[in-house]
Amino acid sequence: MSNSDTPLISVVIPAYNYGHLLPRALDSVLAQWAADLELIVVDDGSRDDTPQVLAGYVARHPQLRAIRQDNAGAAAARNHGIRQARGRYALLLDADDELLPDALAALREQIDLHPQAGLFLGAQISVHPDGRERLRLPTPVPSTDACSLARQYLLEKRISISHCCSLFRRDLLLKRPYPETLRTGEDIPVFVHLLVSAPVVTLDTPLAKIHKHADSQRHQRDGEEHFARLLIDEVFASLPAQCAPLRRRYEAQRYLSLFRAAWLAGDWSLARRFYRHALSLSPLQSLRWTYARKALRLLGKS
Repeated sequence: MSNSDTPLISVVIPAYNYGHLLPRALDSVLAQWAADLELIVVDDGSRDDTPQVLAGYVARHPQLRAIRQDNAGAAAARNHGIRQARGRYALLLDADDELLPDALAALREQIDLHPQAGLFLGAQISVHPDGRERLRLPTPVPSTDACSLARQYLLEKRISISHCCSLFRRDLLLKRPYPETLRTGEDIPVFVHLLVSAPVVTLDTPLAKIHKHADSQRHQRDGEEHFARLLIDEVFASLPAQCAPLRRRYEAQRYLSLFRAAWLAGDWSLARRFYRHALSLSPLQSLRWTYARKALRLLGKS
């Protein structure tokens, strides 16, 4: 570091009612501690023992900064932590996941090799409730124009970005905060902004274990069409104007997601409405067989 008071990497952990899992996340960072790191936990108004767990860690590890806020959601907690952080880069670690040993050393090496990069995508290990583990490697990101990258991420699902195994340049996060009006999908506008704003580096080194478990935070279906429209607006507020032609296809894609959710819930009337709207926006997206097959089966549903 050019300035010993300025961290290179700030690890920000938003936490809500995960006091029983938070030690695993904290220990995974503290076990690879170095002078160029910063660790911030934002307690999003937890009602379990998260404050007590954090107090114990702060007593033993004074380098840990614990911040408490009224419950406002994961987006607000991430934004709060990013604003309080001082590092050039930010790693956003979920409270129920963990960094792998030497993950931060691997990222430090990549920063030295690619100082202009805005986004580093590493591999992850998905851990299922039965203990099965699966290695997921990042998809290489081509050097191409912003609209091609946005299309590959938003529509073709050829680029995958996840918290915990990604490192973000913090100035880009400050320019495109997580939209706090959204209760799901709030990472999509941020990720697509990062993707088109600076060079992207992928590394096959596994950086984190992502734990799948039954009590992962999930949202209800009430009002999901309203939030889908908000998400579409937020995504295209983050993209260059020349990407505007992608909007109809992306709106169709969001309605196809609503269609699928309504289908799985057995709400045939709503599923029909969502599919018809998606079809009117983009036949190209809507006639993909995975969706068209379900739409054809709706003909026999009452």
